[in-house]
Amino acid sequence: MVREALERDLPEILAIHNAAVAETTAIWDEEPVDLAERLGWWRERVAKGYPVLVAEIDGAVAGYATYSQWRPKVGFRYTVENSIYVADRFQGRGVATALLAELLARARRRRAVHAMVAAIESTNTTSIRLHEKFGFRTVGELPEVGHKFGRWLDLTLMQLTLASDPEDMTGSVAIPLRDIGDR
Repeated sequence: MVREALERDLPEILAIHNAAVAETTAIWDEEPVDLAERLGWWRERVAKGYPVLVAEIDGAVAGYATYSQWRPKVGFRYTVENSIYVADRFQGRGVATALLAELLARARRRRAVHAMVAAIESTNTTSIRLHEKFGFRTVGELPEVGHKFGRWLDLTLMQLTLASDPEDMTGSVAIPLRDIGDR
């Protein structure tokens, strides 16, 4: 089941995030974060109206996903970048597919997202195939722009255009502050 992330989900989101930091090149940070950082991250996203979703299996958070404005300049206000992470023990069970499907559905309903971008470490063929399945196309390759685990990393940029007519756009990606308590 995919649903909105609640504050009580943050310890499991934190564990998934820190495992990706420590063990993979999906996140290019090298140091784990703490619960206070994840709480601030969650509150900021929710306050700006960005979805923070979790996939739940048997009462456990199996993965999480979000999107936010791709770059901070106003000219990018209709473009978002997605992030999807799945706990190791739930890999291969359709969790990422369910999360991306719901992210895209919410972006389309929002009518303020023109394009969604995915920036994926180039050897992460599972993520690249997932995005291709939803219609994303590779729009660029940035060789050796990252460094982790003693090696250079390449970045694959993928994009999906959700709306092509500026007349269809309403507002901006960020929406007004709302209650962010544990609902």
